[in-house]
Amino acid sequence: MRYAVQVQYIGKNYAGSQLQKDKPTIQGELEKALSTLIYTKNSKDRPIKAIFSGRTDRGVNAKGQVVHFDCDKPIVASKFIYSINEILPPDISISNLKEVDSSFHAQKSAKKRHYVYEFINRKYKNAYDGDLLRIKYDIDIKRMQKALDYIKGEHDFSSFKSSGTLNPSKVCFIYDAKASRAGDKVTIDIIGNRFLYNMVRAIVGTLLEIEGHNLPAEHMKDVLEAKDRRKAGQNVIPYGLTLLKVEY
Repeated sequence: MRYAVQVQYIGKNYAGSQLQKDKPTIQGELEKALSTLIYTKNSKDRPIKAIFSGRTDRGVNAKGQVVHFDCDKPIVASKFIYSINEILPPDISISNLKEVDSSFHAQKSAKKRHYVYEFINRKYKNAYDGDLLRIKYDIDIKRMQKALDYIKGEHDFSSFKSSGTLNPSKVCFIYDAKASRAGDKVTIDIIGNRFLYNMVRAIVGTLLEIEGHNLPAEHMKDVLEAKDRRKAGQNVIPYGLTLLKVEY
């Protein structure tokens, strides 16, 4: 039987979602909890494998990460969710467990992924800002939105790809990209079919380069068309980045 769960986590204390030897990861903690809670004939020698909808990097959070796993016995959702959340570390939780068809694949079946990046736009720090990036100069939300409009649709995003990308394809389709502001907090929402390694952080870094140097919004179009990572802005810190939702 195959099951899918929605996973939430704060990525600050982990080396990313993907399993890594001798490093704390979301996948490592989840597989350990699953194998502890679900006894199977193979669990002693082969822990239950958790398949994620996509990889998130060190420090990145998730509210709607989707994970599937296989189990050889039926699971009662309410009891399972309560029990596994008692086993998992306090910065990882799961919800919405459901049985899915054996053809379902958390990564390959996904159609859309929705990321948000949040940062603070204020000259002075506040103790409640937490780990969010703080930008001291004024942000022009209208110009930022105009710049984001250039990345909508299907494009080669080589300019926003870090060297760790394993998939050779650099083409992604961005369904929507929005900039909004609520008080001192600025939020960038980007929905796409797939994302390259550090792509969102590089896009936000380019937006901040435009704002910081008072460049025209069209600079984003120039960077995109260059297909050259050296033309884009630096990756922003990961702590404001959250995988909000995955659609199937």
